[in-house]
Amino acid sequence: MKSICLYFQLHQPFRLKRYRFFDIGRDHYYYDDFANDDVITRIARNSYIPTVEALKEMIETSGGKFKAALSISGVVLEQLEVYVPELIDALKELAKTGCIEFLSETYSHSLVSLSDIEEFREQVKLHDEKILALFGQKPKVFRNTELIFSDEIASMIASMGFKGVITEGAKHILGWKSPNYLYNSAATPKLKMLLRNDKFTDDVARRFSDYDWNEYPLTAEKFISWIAATPEEEPLVNLFMNCEVLGEGQPRESGIFEFFKALPQYAEKAGINFITPTEAVAKLRPVDSLSVPYPMSWTDEARDVSTWLGNRLQNEAFHKLNALAERVRMCSDRRIKQDWNYLQSSDHFFFMSTKYGAGRNTFSPYESPFDAFTNYMNVLSDFIVRVEEQYPAQIENEELNALLTTIRNQAEEIEQLEKELKSARNEKQSKKKVKVEKEAVAKEEPAEKPKRSCKRTTKKEEDK
Repeated sequence: MKSICLYFQLHQPFRLKRYRFFDIGRDHYYYDDFANDDVITRIARNSYIPTVEALKEMIETSGGKFKAALSISGVVLEQLEVYVPELIDALKELAKTGCIEFLSETYSHSLVSLSDIEEFREQVKLHDEKILALFGQKPKVFRNTELIFSDEIASMIASMGFKGVITEGAKHILGWKSPNYLYNSAATPKLKMLLRNDKFTDDVARRFSDYDWNEYPLTAEKFISWIAATPEEEPLVNLFMNCEVLGEGQPRESGIFEFFKALPQYAEKAGINFITPTEAVAKLRPVDSLSVPYPMSWTDEARDVSTWLGNRLQNEAFHKLNALAERVRMCSDRRIKQDWNYLQSSDHFFFMSTKYGAGRNTFSPYESPFDAFTNYMNVLSDFIVRVEEQYPAQIENEELNALLTTIRNQAEEIEQLEKELKSARNEKQSKKKVKVEKEAVAKEEPAEKPKRSCKRTTKKEEDK
């Protein structure tokens, strides 16, 4: 039986406010609260909330046969908790259906998989703990930021215990092969690869409401017939897209929600079922191994990482940020940790991209990539000052780490000695208490006994 694996990505960064050079060292708050509130509230109203409602309706009307997956970054979950808490509640209800799988990813929706394996592990762990706490699921399949993947990243993912990964069915990797199979990584054969079918995905995500498209209008019946017409031996069609496609990229008026709601009905008629990524990894057998020597993604025709790290501005900011990683990991300051997570979101580097010309990026809040770079570097400069106040730049990382390890060991030793001292004091007090109680018992007068007369009786008295 042919299966559809459907997955939606939910992510929004914490947007930075206008931060000028003269703010460095004076203002340590970097975020545009008004813009963050406005953007997340609007997108939740237009896209996230109606999508969750539609998914729940599809599960109910199909009798639980419809299934899908969601990948939600940690930073967007934080925003939803503050600005749209009702959506968190709706997602919890959706999780209870047992038909929605939550995927693993980096907490910050960051590019850290390209630079620092230790930081990568920490972010994935932080994200998965958040998902488990909110929705009661421990993610089993991994989806990296913007589907970035390579052989090196495959080894990192497999070492963390994941059995499957979602990534792009890029033509320069697949060649003549079809994305409609399960593959495994050539670098780590135990890691299964689910590849996005970009043609079918883009028919919905990009072309659905395009009046100039020769297949317009796209109906659920037509779309399912295309999937059914794929070669019989191809068991899997992966449709991976941003959640904003529903309601934002394709407005509600286009009929996008009605289109999705009708998919389970026509899929059942065509003998096609819906499957979660974990089920696909467990049930299907890989047909071949794929090697990805250089990082690929799902963005642009090149399907590489040049959208985020394709120019000198982006690379300067990226390397400057990641140079702080080891010192931030040593840090225990909660605010520094939080800012560190927010500043790593890939969106900040996307706004610096010059691939679309030096003018304004459609999705960017800045007038140009250079404005985005300047603003980010001003913020980063202040962040560096704060980190170096705690850990001076003159001290090498290894020396600093050794000093901190010594301090932590001493603190642990002191804590252990304090526990032993407290235990000894308690034991001493307990013994003293027992002794006092015994002495008190010993001092108590015995109960009165009948008095015996010591007076001798005379013979006369006896006769009487």
